[in-house]
Amino acid sequence: MLWKLLMRSQPCRLCSFRKMLSAPKYRPFLASFTCTTDSQSKKENKKTVEKLFKLSVDIRKIRRLKGWVLLEDETYVEEIANILQQLGANETAVASILERCPEAIICSPTAVNTQRELWQLVCKNEEELVKLIEQFPESFFTVKDQENRKLNIQFFQELGLKNVVISRFLTTATNIFHNPMEKNKQMIKILQESYLNLGGSEANMKVWLLKLLSQNPFILLNSSAAIKETLEFFQEQGFTNFEILQLLSKLKGFLFQLCPRSIQNSLSFSKNAFKCTDHDLKQLVLKCPALLYYSVPVLEERIQGLLKEGISIAQIRETPMVLELTPQIVQYRIKKLNSLGYGIKDGHLANLNGTKKEFEANFGKIQAKKRRPLFNPVAPLNVEE
Repeated sequence: MLWKLLMRSQPCRLCSFRKMLSAPKYRPFLASFTCTTDSQSKKENKKTVEKLFKLSVDIRKIRRLKGWVLLEDETYVEEIANILQQLGANETAVASILERCPEAIICSPTAVNTQRELWQLVCKNEEELVKLIEQFPESFFTVKDQENRKLNIQFFQELGLKNVVISRFLTTATNIFHNPMEKNKQMIKILQESYLNLGGSEANMKVWLLKLLSQNPFILLNSSAAIKETLEFFQEQGFTNFEILQLLSKLKGFLFQLCPRSIQNSLSFSKNAFKCTDHDLKQLVLKCPALLYYSVPVLEERIQGLLKEGISIAQIRETPMVLELTPQIVQYRIKKLNSLGYGIKDGHLANLNGTKKEFEANFGKIQAKKRRPLFNPVAPLNVEE
């Protein structure tokens, strides 16, 4: 969730990550080509279409999304289907995989078998591997940099990351495997040094590092210069090493992906909005790191939304985490609390705050308290016989 918020709120460095993550993996100049006219249909590889049809693949769906695949002279429909079937995928699963990732049929069977061996390094069995392929077919059929991928998998295993975490990297953070293993190794060393320089202990370093990586593998896409720049910026702002380490842990390493210039703008806005001293501002940031990664327009919209609901600046300062909620969520929660007669304007914002699960739990407690009978139903009654 935090990663999505950061992608929306920060321009600068995160823009480069967005472009990197969204870049098409297969023949970008053909990706938007669709076969809709009769003349284009004639150019399709009839053998490919027939083989896909036999596998119950929805050809229309492929034509609509990635029709260029059907124009390829050399395809491996039967070979790829056989590999999937050997792993235990049934007919429905094979058809679904090829419909959502038709590029699979232009992958060399040799490369796909190599990919299977790589993924099996972190999967307990073939059944687990098939499930991952069904969920993330495009990640599996990205068959470039395989030797580099293997070295990175082995490095992560040696580092102490669990296979289930590494498999998550393979499916949702594939870009880190495009880094040479030595670059990832160097970045790990920089993170370790930063942790120790900020006052972290040698004994806790491994646990801290593995937790950081499992929460945010994209931290490996940073540069050493970006890390140094960010640390220097916070030190210049008066944050102690311990406080910076707190922020680094709370933000799961996303701290290094924030642009100092944007952070400065957000801090200046917050200082003016809350009319507080530098010391008070630091305390607010430590309570609510969202003040660092939300842009000025987002912060302004959320503060104004709270004020419109009758909430004061003093209340927001007391519970700044409420700024992590969108105006729509705030309105919904206030309406629910009002239905129980709970006046949010006069009370603490703690019951308004938190995740959806936390809010529902608090709401349930308030609701139960309101419904509690005024008498004790199990107390004996003094009734004359």
